Amino acid sequence: MDRVTAGWINGFIGVVIFSGSLPATRVAVMQFDPVFLTVARAAIAGLLALCLLVVLKQKRPSRSEIVSLLVVAVGVVVGFPLLTALALKHVTSAHSIVFIGLLPLATAIFGVFRGGERPAPAFWLFSVLGSALVAGFALAQGLAASPAGDLLMLAAVIVCGLGYAEGGKLSRTLGGWQVISWALVLSLPLMLAIAVLRMPPTFSDIEPPAIFGLVYVSLFSMLIGFVFWYRGLSQGGIAAVGQLQLLQPFFGLALAATLLHEPVTWGMLAVTVAVILCVAGARRFAHVAPRVRREAL
Repeated sequence: MDRVTAGWINGFIGVVIFSGSLPATRVAVMQFDPVFLTVARAAIAGLLALCLLVVLKQKRPSRSEIVSLLVVAVGVVVGFPLLTALALKHVTSAHSIVFIGLLPLATAIFGVFRGGERPAPAFWLFSVLGSALVAGFALAQGLAASPAGDLLMLAAVIVCGLGYAEGGKLSRTLGGWQVISWALVLSLPLMLAIAVLRMPPTFSDIEPPAIFGLVYVSLFSMLIGFVFWYRGLSQGGIAAVGQLQLLQPFFGLALAATLLHEPVTWGMLAVTVAVILCVAGARRFAHVAPRVRREAL
């Protein structure tokens, strides 16, 4: 199997895993405090990542790599999980998944700024149109939706796009699974301390679905999914493999409807499809050419 094909396969597995994150978070925040859920998932994944790095005897990142790893940590270890957990206290996972349709665009924009590419004017046309569709959808919900939840989801998409772009760039030299592992380890002392302070007095009244949600976002969303995702980005390139994120809203809506029995309206589906088309158009004119120096997997 060639490198590019392996990258697409790994990226696809990562997207499928990430698709369950919002439904699992929605279930977990029904009984867990959003802050505790955020720090607990990071602490659990961080302890596992530390074990992997020690057992496999990975070298420590350089000073410049640590700066990039801190950006990854702020974006995907703390920022996105916390903001989505807070948002899902106000909106359903099906509603929030529409906003995830903007994630590839956010990743592309930060990739442009970080990589110095100059996309064609059509790129910005598609990006503005996609943003307008999402904003229009949120406003059209009126009192049926939560402005606070929508704003939190938009903020989550922005910080996650930054974390994806920074991690994808760093994975070319540091390695796919090493990026998320080191980011988790750098966050571990703070996350573990807050998790202990915010821990519920007892878990006896926590129902199994909420426990399952915590386990899923800790093991799969926070660690295993990133192992495949960053490895895929490293092998196949951010521009190409990043397009697989366009499939995430479809998978997420399907999970929300089947597992959580949440209503998925034709309006949600229409906006999701429209946003995906806009993001696909923007990516078509992004002209991103990843510069892969070496693979360290």
